[in-house]
Amino acid sequence: MNVDAAVAAVAAIAGLCTGVFAMLAFRWSERDQAKPTRTSLHTDAVLPPGVDTVLSVLRSSAVVLDEADSVVKASSAAYALGLVRGGKLAVEPMMQMARDTRRDGEIRQVELDLPRRGTGRGEALAVSARVAPLGSRLVLLLVEDLTEARRIEAVRRDFVANVSHELKTPVGALSLLSEAVMDASDDPEAVTRFAGRMQNEATRLTNLVQELIDLSRVQNDDPLEDAEPVRVDELVAEAVDRCRQQAGAKQITMAAGGTADLSVWGNRGQLAAALGNLVENAVNYSPARTRVGIAARRVAAPGGDLIELSVTDQGIGISEKDRDRIFERFYRVDPARSRATGGTGLGLAIVKHVAASHGGEVTVWSAEGQGSTFTLRLPEAGAVRDRERPADLSAEGLDDEDRPYETFNDPLPAHPAPEVLP
Repeated sequence: MNVDAAVAAVAAIAGLCTGVFAMLAFRWSERDQAKPTRTSLHTDAVLPPGVDTVLSVLRSSAVVLDEADSVVKASSAAYALGLVRGGKLAVEPMMQMARDTRRDGEIRQVELDLPRRGTGRGEALAVSARVAPLGSRLVLLLVEDLTEARRIEAVRRDFVANVSHELKTPVGALSLLSEAVMDASDDPEAVTRFAGRMQNEATRLTNLVQELIDLSRVQNDDPLEDAEPVRVDELVAEAVDRCRQQAGAKQITMAAGGTADLSVWGNRGQLAAALGNLVENAVNYSPARTRVGIAARRVAAPGGDLIELSVTDQGIGISEKDRDRIFERFYRVDPARSRATGGTGLGLAIVKHVAASHGGEVTVWSAEGQGSTFTLRLPEAGAVRDRERPADLSAEGLDDEDRPYETFNDPLPAHPAPEVLP
């Protein structure tokens, strides 16, 4: 009997505890539902009519504060920038501006550099904050992200500074050399020597101006407006012919091969300039009596087949720290060597812009002392091949001694897959 009574008492206590826990869980659930959310920290009735709709279409990050400095309304962008955390404005300078505006009704604006959320690199987020009263009790904060605009402005300043420096160098050299020629008018050998150097500087200046024009054109023009199917073997032949003299002077063999009868879609002039720049760089930075290979092939891709044009050299290679920057304008791996070879530092920047504007990309694999492979990937023109030919790009109707370049099946030792740059 005592055992039955004890069991009954334990069951009653267990039932009572279960009821208590259920009631507490229900209360906690109700409290969680009553908590403010990101889209509405208080009731929408607090905002004046129409304000909620206006804030939802603004491009700026918007935050509305009440008289207790609590967030009444905040846009998704405000949370993404880290301006609002836990229902409070997390940026103290903006909070102080809001308090000052609530006190005197003055509209205030300031530019701030904020730490970027989620990065450990200390990158700053440049913003412009504007605070204005909203009704009698609320304050509106609008924040504009200026980071990209600041970056573009910095790029523009660097570009102007680099152009000024690059133009000043050959122009100053021409001025000094012309004075030297005048002073050495009675010395034919000195005049000839100085005149040759003047010619080199004039050529360098001409190349720089032309590449600036080319870079401006590929950045501003839409290459697909006058797009047409362009045969890859013709682009390769033109690039090889462009560098034939430099390669011959250094006894460099240029070999071309790969899949025949390929075509890409785009602006012929821009595509020829891009591939020509890659081949010219390979020749300029290769030692004497080496080989430069140009290979073309078709690769499958989710959005359609791509044409890969790879230019491989056996040159000095590129260090890992330089590979991430070689496509920047005016960047040179070895400035002294580049100036000696007549380089302007714009060739790879032009290649990058041409590839991007044609819906493709350019990548590089390189190792110091082992050479480099630049790969240009472009969408295929979509032409159907009527027949298969041997894997070469030899010119039709030409004898062996008249061929514009050597054909081959395996131009250079295979390199690892090219590294995709960001």
